[in-house]
Amino acid sequence: MKKSSPAKQQPPPPAEVTVPDNEVTVQQLNELLSNSSGFYSLPTQHFNEVFPRIYVGNAFVGQNLMRLQKLGVTHILNAAEGNSFMHVNTNAEFYAGSGITYHGIQANDKPQFNLSTFFEEGADFIEKALAHNNGKGKVYVHCREGYSRSPTIVIAYLMLRHKLDARVAVATVRLKREIGPNDGFLHQLCQLNEKLAKEGKLNWGDASRGCQVKDKRLPALTAAACTLQLLQPSCNSPQGPCRRNRRGKSPGGRAVRD
Repeated sequence: MKKSSPAKQQPPPPAEVTVPDNEVTVQQLNELLSNSSGFYSLPTQHFNEVFPRIYVGNAFVGQNLMRLQKLGVTHILNAAEGNSFMHVNTNAEFYAGSGITYHGIQANDKPQFNLSTFFEEGADFIEKALAHNNGKGKVYVHCREGYSRSPTIVIAYLMLRHKLDARVAVATVRLKREIGPNDGFLHQLCQLNEKLAKEGKLNWGDASRGCQVKDKRLPALTAAACTLQLLQPSCNSPQGPCRRNRRGKSPGGRAVRD
């Protein structure tokens, strides 16, 4: 369980980012997701375009056909398919006649759930979605809140299809949307990173050298994404921190789950 009342810490001074070794840890990824005081942020928008033509968002928009069509969404990936409280009960029939192609993954937002078995499946669907209509397709990837399951699938896609190191992939999505995959999912991303690194399928290179941290609230590794052409060239801060435990309880005492 994440600490709900972290000790006050002085934010680190701006510094040049050094390229880490090939080993990626859950702690490193958590540092990318939280600020220097250990706080995590809840999403401030229903959805965000986290990568060109890839949207990560919540079930509210995922079930709003008019909104999806207005966005020009051609494909939708439900990473929380199911009919229980923690799932989103949609299927291909729900989108029949809308022109939107549906794919569902029956995932639970629990650390012990093996989401990695769906990484390739999710990446294949996203890749085909983007290639739709001569490369003009748009895909909306969602779970309940667009906070844990769906961003993990998109991060895995960036690693598998764009050869991004897990840290850069996490930073890429985090700079566009407040996310908080559970530690089990982060561990699975670390394992994927190790596998791809051994196979020579990651492009880390020296892209992050010399990138300055412009916002002291963000961990230094977040700056690794600044020099990627995939992102805007600035290290804009996400919205302010949410004062709650990412995997604990909200101020009102209610457990927060994706």
